[in-house]
Amino acid sequence: MEPVEHTTTLQVTLPSSDEHQLQVMATRLGVLPEDLVRLSIQMLIARPPQDVAEAAAYVLKKNAELYRRLV
Repeated sequence: MEPVEHTTTLQVTLPSSDEHQLQVMATRLGVLPEDLVRLSIQMLIARPPQDVAEAAAYVLKKNAELYRRLV
């Protein structure tokens, strides 16, 4: 008997520009946006911890710049 894999549903808030880019990319790849996000998360989780830390630092820095411009 194979083990049962449990799933979790996450809700993510995106700026409309990011949502649009996600839609465009998903359409170009021929997948649903939800599937593209799921695959992206799986790829991120599979990366070595150092790569993940660098990617997270980049995203946080970019978001900080965006928030500064919005205020």
